Amino acid sequence: MSRGERAKRSESRERSEPTKRRARERVGESEGRSLSVKQEAALDFLALGALVHRLDPGVVPFRKTSTCSVHVSGGEFNCAANLADCFRMRTAIATAMVEYPIGDLIAGQVRAMGVTPYYKYYTHDGVRGPNMAAVYSDRGFGVRAPIVYYNRSNEAAARLKPGDFDWQGIFGQGVRWFHSGGIFASLSETTSDVIIEGMQAAKAAGAVVSFDLNYREKLWRAAGGADRARDVLARIVKNVDVLVGNEEDLQKGLGMPGPKVAAKSKLDSSAFFSMIERVVEHFPNMKAVATTLREVHSTNRHAWGAVAWVDGRTYESPACDLDVYDRVGGGDGFASGFFYGLLSGASPEEAVRLGWAHGALLTTFPGDTTMATLEEVRAFATGGGARIQR
Repeated sequence: MSRGERAKRSESRERSEPTKRRARERVGESEGRSLSVKQEAALDFLALGALVHRLDPGVVPFRKTSTCSVHVSGGEFNCAANLADCFRMRTAIATAMVEYPIGDLIAGQVRAMGVTPYYKYYTHDGVRGPNMAAVYSDRGFGVRAPIVYYNRSNEAAARLKPGDFDWQGIFGQGVRWFHSGGIFASLSETTSDVIIEGMQAAKAAGAVVSFDLNYREKLWRAAGGADRARDVLARIVKNVDVLVGNEEDLQKGLGMPGPKVAAKSKLDSSAFFSMIERVVEHFPNMKAVATTLREVHSTNRHAWGAVAWVDGRTYESPACDLDVYDRVGGGDGFASGFFYGLLSGASPEEAVRLGWAHGALLTTFPGDTTMATLEEVRAFATGGGARIQR
């Protein structure tokens, strides 16, 4: 059965089950008005985060490899790059940049993806840094899972502190959406303060504020542990309109109790939706919460779905099976498509489908950022499959 047929079958099944569709009973209530996005501004989207380069040996483990591809990445940058390259939006990133050859390589890819940079520059001392961080990640294969580890020693982005960016000047030109994430928040004692400073400036300028929890246990273990993670992330999320995070992110990152109902499978949305009431109770500023649902059958075979809660109502994508080439960046791919839907005036249901479709397509490419076109995303979101186009 083709992907398109599976999507159509899933859509048909969902239409016959209204309890799993949009406009179900309202779950929680957000404080104040509903989510509202500016219609026009100089920038559609501004991200704040760290740029990294990911070394990818493909399916060969690092202990046996002799060659690597280099991918420019960063959870926050990935969203800005995807929105610019695939969705044709005007995006920018505020970040650290080191003036040395690795920095030049990364800056070149930022330009190539069409993202405007706002850099805080640092000079490398030729020996110790500061550095642009390296991430090491093989792809795994079949029953062998991918393995990710980091070298973020003396990372330039970890040095960022309040006052490093001219937020008044950046937001003064007009910005519709501001985004950051939990990976950047984990890097140092000061990065969370920069995030909050940026969020407060965004709020004052009338921009929507989003945050991807992106809980990474290895990073938070090195940054003070789980208790500090919860304290830092809760302080940030108080300023957020749109939150991206799965059950594990909500539990480990925000200390939310587990779901009231047991999930029947990884694609069962009931467990995620049962947690929303607690999230909104703790953070009444929240206007939307979204995540992907993924069941991993093997490294290269995943079941894939997505769900969102927007202004008190729940929405759910179809489900599909993915043949995965490179899973890294799939979650950011979903977030990018979801944000695009909301920025472009689509309904929440359509925004979820666009995110689901773009995230699925992104797993078919090497690297962390998109190679998809908007036409491909729309086609898959509405039931298109992998039939050759002649």
